[in-house]
Amino acid sequence: MTTRPLLLLDVDGPLNPFDAPPHRRPAGYETHRLKPDTWIAQHHGVPKRLVKPLRVWLNPAHGPALLKLPYELVWATTWEHDANDWIGWRIGLPRNQNLPVIEFDSQFVRRSDGTYVKTWTVVEYAAGRPFAWVDDQISDIDRDYVAQHHPGPALLHWVDPRKGLTDDDFTQLADWAARLDTEGPVR
Repeated sequence: MTTRPLLLLDVDGPLNPFDAPPHRRPAGYETHRLKPDTWIAQHHGVPKRLVKPLRVWLNPAHGPALLKLPYELVWATTWEHDANDWIGWRIGLPRNQNLPVIEFDSQFVRRSDGTYVKTWTVVEYAAGRPFAWVDDQISDIDRDYVAQHHPGPALLHWVDPRKGLTDDDFTQLADWAARLDTEGPVR
């Protein structure tokens, strides 16, 4: 394989286990109170100082673990460019490393055909390249869409938003990428 596959990263769910019980932060995670510009913009007319910050749990070991995987990392999150400013370095990615960002054009969660709003854009961005996508909103409808519209290998990997990325998730991502080299197309 001449080009590394893409690893498309969602923030909320995989990297920020937002759905964990509120007072039971998962082991290894640190609490951050963040006010990215996109969050401030959602509070029309409220002065920035009065906007309640987002509570975000992030694990600083995730960045080094992601960098060890044989992928090209790309943000696939509604945080979009804010992920480079607010998330990347907090999970242990180098401060000077800005990942490419997939930009999404809608705030709807599901499209009329039932696919997740990100799915069409992810397929378009990958442009036939092998990719693994980690997200907490992936469904069988999205897997079917990708199978029908993406000619290359793809792994749509659902992550439990109560737990975030686990060692098992990292193992599955590494194993899938390794099979690309030895078996050819893997779905």
